[in-house]
Amino acid sequence: MSSAVSITLVQQPFIVAAVAQNTAKVLEIATGSQSDLLLFPELTLTGYPPEDLLLRGDFQLLVEQSLQQICAAKLPNTLVVGHPWRDGEALYNAASVIQKGEVIARYYKQALPNYGVFDEKRYFTEGTEACCFELKGQRFSVLICEDVWQGAPAALAKEQGADWALVLNASPYEIGKAQQREDLLQTLAKHLHLGFVYVNQVIGQDELVFDGQSLVVSPEAQLLFRGKACESELATVNLAARGQHYGHVELAPRLSVEAEVYAALVMATRDYIQHNGFPGAVLGLSGGIDSALTLAIAADAIGADKVQALMLPFAYTSSMSVEDAKAQAEVMGVEFDSVSIEPMYNSFMQQLTPLFKGRGKDTTEENLQARIRGVLLMAMSNKTGRMLLTTGNKSENAVGYCTLYGDMCGGFAVIKDVPKTLVYRLAEYRNSISPVIPQRVIDRPPSAELAPDQTDQDNLPPYDDLDAMIEAYVEQDKSLPAIVAMGYDESTVRRVLNLIDINEYKRRQSAVGPKVTSRNFGKDRRYPITSWMRKQR
Repeated sequence: MSSAVSITLVQQPFIVAAVAQNTAKVLEIATGSQSDLLLFPELTLTGYPPEDLLLRGDFQLLVEQSLQQICAAKLPNTLVVGHPWRDGEALYNAASVIQKGEVIARYYKQALPNYGVFDEKRYFTEGTEACCFELKGQRFSVLICEDVWQGAPAALAKEQGADWALVLNASPYEIGKAQQREDLLQTLAKHLHLGFVYVNQVIGQDELVFDGQSLVVSPEAQLLFRGKACESELATVNLAARGQHYGHVELAPRLSVEAEVYAALVMATRDYIQHNGFPGAVLGLSGGIDSALTLAIAADAIGADKVQALMLPFAYTSSMSVEDAKAQAEVMGVEFDSVSIEPMYNSFMQQLTPLFKGRGKDTTEENLQARIRGVLLMAMSNKTGRMLLTTGNKSENAVGYCTLYGDMCGGFAVIKDVPKTLVYRLAEYRNSISPVIPQRVIDRPPSAELAPDQTDQDNLPPYDDLDAMIEAYVEQDKSLPAIVAMGYDESTVRRVLNLIDINEYKRRQSAVGPKVTSRNFGKDRRYPITSWMRKQR
């Protein structure tokens, strides 16, 4: 006779290589739970992705000791815990089912993703078999992340008589991904008559953001539970036996794109700073929208008292920029300082002028301003120990509208994968919570203020057009003719694509930043620096 099974979805952060801490968290959560079953995320014990740590024998030894510690606790609940596991010469992305101190089943991930940000075939061997066990008369299978995206492992689990698939995940965030997961699970449930309990970890890990939003879908394809976005939680759901009523349905609200991306950026910034041991953050606040948004995210992530903003004006800096930067810092309650770079610039030019003899002014003098600012910001970072946040957006990084060793200086690029058009939407969204970014910053034409009366549009197409071209070329791999067919001038498209290609060397030296689009500059897009592709268009 089968009966309902209470299951807790452990939507929690598990830090990469914090094996002892992760193990302690597993034991603490399980000890305090009355649930029949606890489902933890993919590679719970090591965090995800551990990358080349997986090649180390001492790392695997820590995992083995951790599993022994969990088993020794002889907990009354059933635990499904993710971890790497070596069997002979093969290393697997595995999950162990632990009952009363015994590993009663172990599953090896069958579908290993090897695209985009994933590189699992570098480390793991594919599993080939389903894994099923019974609890209170119901039959459960175990799957891991990509297994459900490929479908065949779920079908194999159904063939083995499973009522429910327990899915451990480390599924990275990108815009639209949460809805894709829901659609996928409901489609599979409808096709296979198999229920899914899908737990996703929630943490910022370098450039990856794991957004939670765990799910439970019944064998009838009914959505029974949706977890919160970018928040830790322990959610308990009662899985009714076949033919019984499921009871309470709990669905966290689906966030707007702006709210979801903002939450992802805040979590990514907080976790990067805190997990790497930095006491706070420092950034250059220029009076422009990019640095204004970055400041808001930083203060929301770690607290205004841990953030320092530096205004570094020059002869071309408008009084409006100085006023708006100071106003935002005061409203948000962050430490604010202003240091003119003019004396330093003049000293540099005094030494460089003889060397520049016979050469007219060009972007060299503009870049010098940015590099002086970079030196001052890095000095404050060194002196205070705070992480320097860079403020460049995806649109600028794509076409090289940034200065290497200047405004690109820093350890974490908060909005690196945020197109300029989305920057504006995020600023408006943040102000809808509380007005912290001066409206003039949002309304005024964007400018680097490195030359008199300079605006971004002096050198770039309108951002609506530029962002569409970048998305088409970088995220969708469209060719020049295909982008021109979208309605853009061929010479403009050619120029933009050439700028994207020739600035790969800059991006390769840029700080890591959180991925939010379908393809970021980093793990997602691996493009050669030396390439003659542009000569063949």
